[in-house]
Amino acid sequence: MAKESMKAREVKRQDLVKKYAEKREALKEAGDYEALQKLPKNSSPVRLHNRCKLTGRPKGYMRQFGLSRVMFREMANQGLIPGVKKASW
Repeated sequence: MAKESMKAREVKRQDLVKKYAEKREALKEAGDYEALQKLPKNSSPVRLHNRCKLTGRPKGYMRQFGLSRVMFREMANQGLIPGVKKASW
């Protein structure tokens, strides 16, 4: 399980990206790269990282479900994810 501070940091980054999205786009169109440099580092969408909604695990993330592979497997085996079942052939 990820530390609460890591989860909070990621949420803070998401908020900054949303806040500066329009300003960043306008500066890019104008070609004003010096002003872009003065914006906060964490306002760049490149710095975002997907995390599991339940545990905060940053690796093994499955976009379609918003979960890490570990939590996905546990929930699928318990039947908590609709339309997903264990493969058998």
